[in-house]
Amino acid sequence: MSETKRKKRAIILFNLGGPDGPDAVKPFLFNLFNDPAIISLPNPFRYFLAKLVSSRRAPIAREIYAHIGGKSPLLELTQEQANALEVALNGLDDGYENRCFIAMRYWKPFAAETAVAVKEWGADEQILLPLYPQYSTTTSGSSVKDWKQACHDVGFKTPIKTACCYPTNSGFVQATAEMVKAGYENILKKAAKLGVGKPRLLFSAHGVPKVVITKRGDPYQSQIEKSAQAVVDEMAITDLDWLVCYQSRVGPMEWIGPSTEHEIERAGKDGVPLVIVPIAFVSEHSETLVELDIEYREIADHLKIPIYERVRTVCSHPRFIAGLVDVVKETQDVLDQNGSDDYSLETRGWWCPDDHSCAVAKQPSGAGRA
Repeated sequence: MSETKRKKRAIILFNLGGPDGPDAVKPFLFNLFNDPAIISLPNPFRYFLAKLVSSRRAPIAREIYAHIGGKSPLLELTQEQANALEVALNGLDDGYENRCFIAMRYWKPFAAETAVAVKEWGADEQILLPLYPQYSTTTSGSSVKDWKQACHDVGFKTPIKTACCYPTNSGFVQATAEMVKAGYENILKKAAKLGVGKPRLLFSAHGVPKVVITKRGDPYQSQIEKSAQAVVDEMAITDLDWLVCYQSRVGPMEWIGPSTEHEIERAGKDGVPLVIVPIAFVSEHSETLVELDIEYREIADHLKIPIYERVRTVCSHPRFIAGLVDVVKETQDVLDQNGSDDYSLETRGWWCPDDHSCAVAKQPSGAGRA
């Protein structure tokens, strides 16, 4: 098919974003806590609470980012994923010219500036691709709503379809399983030399308040469990000791559990080695490089856990990128068959591969623009 006849398809990659320097930490935190998908208070209460919390947490957060060069590596790693996905998609003879764009939720590049770039490129269609394999109203839901608002603001409205989740996508599962199995086998060898027992796998995901699951019908927790089970099945290791846990709790609310810290403490009592698997993150950032690698390792050392090893995130693993290609193709098929998503901010109308759970989860009123 000739180049002039190829449809221009924009692939919009969503991620959290992260501060690009010490001065960006406080405004990044404000944007995070001012999102009604994160704190569902009405304004002006949410605004003032976000101001208060971001001011108080900024010094702590700057110290955290100081451990990894003073900024988040998330944008650079996401750009690498975007480049790899764009090359893979444009290698297909399917009639599309693809360009991958990045829209971060709480720091640059924001949806507003990316929407302008997509419009100027002249995209004929858009596939929205959150870099969150498991759907949550606090992540993918908020990003999609923010993107639709940005498109409204710049007067851009082309056919659009959302790839809302892919918790058991074969590429994601295979890439994760390959890396986990290598880490597990490495610890088995170390354990044999030390004369200690087999390691325990902790699939650690970012936690959310329990009300997000119970009141919004958010499928995040169930999809985390599906992802972990799929990875375990793919590894096919007999009598594997594993479980799912959740990290990064903040505030006084009850969060889903068990907590990663509690499970590390339990492993200390049991005297077992640990393999930590970040099952909800596909790129390295502060929750992996600092919380898992430094803070939780210190807890493990204090508890005299014999071995503590953290598996890296999939990043641009070829199997993961191939999996994203499949997600785009599958979403495109649904766009072609069922038509475009609704551009309304309060409704989604998208197709969901996971029993439609994402399509019916309740996004908080006003969510989508911090």
